[in-house]
Amino acid sequence: MNKNQPSDAASHLENPIPASTPVDTTSRTDDPFAPRIFVSIAVTLIGLLIFVIGAKPDWFGWDYSPVVGFVQIAVFLVGLAIICFGGYVGLLTLWWGRERTIVSDIGSRLVATGYVIAVFAGLADIFGMGSQSFPQVPYFGPWQATGVLIGQAIIALGFLLFIPFYSQKNSRKHAS
Repeated sequence: MNKNQPSDAASHLENPIPASTPVDTTSRTDDPFAPRIFVSIAVTLIGLLIFVIGAKPDWFGWDYSPVVGFVQIAVFLVGLAIICFGGYVGLLTLWWGRERTIVSDIGSRLVATGYVIAVFAGLADIFGMGSQSFPQVPYFGPWQATGVLIGQAIIALGFLLFIPFYSQKNSRKHAS
């Protein structure tokens, strides 16, 4: 950079924009996070579809087993992972240009912790901690279902903590 030429910040201070200049308040098509929001919603909905296929395959006429087995558990856990990923990307996008708070960091960690709890509860028989030991067919019983629900509740709490809440005054400052 040439020393004789002022930097962008210095030229802006020398030639201020008049207060009467109108500000464009319409949504921009070059908005950097609009595609991320749409992608995160699409990913979350795909995850929901996979989760429902794993949790209730009889809704689609695909239930060929009287019990909830390993494949079915694995499918709904993969769907839950995709839901968590899509929600994380979407909520992280809402923090665009702002410093994240401690509460939002705790929320993102709770989402991951809830997923780990759901995985270990759902696959407890596979890991040897469930009511059915290895030679028997894995069974998704009431204890595993309760553990998965607790994991999902922790995920939901994490997402609630991850939502960016800010005052209207702060919002206007970032919009201009």
